[in-house]
Amino acid sequence: MDYQKILEDIYREILPFANKGEQASYIPALAKVDPNQFGIALTTTSGETYSYLQAQTRFSIQSISKVFALAMALSLDGEDLWKIVGKEPSGTAFNSLVQLEVEKGKPRNPFINAGAIVIADRLMRLLAIPDDPDKEFLGFIHALSGTESIDYNLEVAESEREHGYLNAAIANLLKYHGRIENNIEDVLMFYYRMCSVEMNCIELAQAFLAFPNHPPFDFGGYKLSSSKIKRLNAVMQTCGFYDEAGEFSYLVGLPGKSGVGGGIVAVHPLHYSVAVWSPRLNSKGNSGMGMKALELLTTYTEESIF
Repeated sequence: MDYQKILEDIYREILPFANKGEQASYIPALAKVDPNQFGIALTTTSGETYSYLQAQTRFSIQSISKVFALAMALSLDGEDLWKIVGKEPSGTAFNSLVQLEVEKGKPRNPFINAGAIVIADRLMRLLAIPDDPDKEFLGFIHALSGTESIDYNLEVAESEREHGYLNAAIANLLKYHGRIENNIEDVLMFYYRMCSVEMNCIELAQAFLAFPNHPPFDFGGYKLSSSKIKRLNAVMQTCGFYDEAGEFSYLVGLPGKSGVGGGIVAVHPLHYSVAVWSPRLNSKGNSGMGMKALELLTTYTEESIF
């Protein structure tokens, strides 16, 4: 299949959507990003990579990082992880407090902010370097992507901290219900740094290739069985796009994860991983051009999990 031609054809078809939406303005550092950019990269399980336009431009991956955190936590904690966080779609905004209060502080899934904060707290207790979780987390991404230069964007992390009032409220509610054990400010800073990681589409596609290309999964000392990989992909399928997860599943038909930095990653098990980036977001916090690009990818190739 000529994936390169398909990627180029996709871009030409989605051009009418280029000016729809806007950056995540509630994080000032992200609001400064040029919104008129688009990149896409696809890497097959046999090792070929195809890319187009700004596929080598790094951006803040934001909530895409939650997949890496979940993989680490599953490796360390196994099925016990689901005692502290659920695996059901939330049906609410990613930073909602209402559902969390009603359900006594147990987050619906690891990909909403509350769930990711609980995972961050858990990693701080379980990591091999508990006093330096930033180093351990980044090392895992280096192992997955094969790129040592990937790093945190501390300006973005600090911007999130300065304006993260809802996340602070979520963390305090979690603490009240006994869902996190570490100091709230330490947990939040680790969470913000995780979200601030900068990668490009080629690096993301390579890093996520570990999830469709199973088994074995053994990166940076973290191991996952094929059963755990199946479960991680299932959570991406049902919960990877906040309260637009059903729409993505309906239109694209692949497990995936989005971030408010404009990135989206999706995997076609045993076939490929694909990453797309365009900073303009729709009303649900997902890249509008990215969503359309992936819809066209599975339409043109006639390849999805269904």
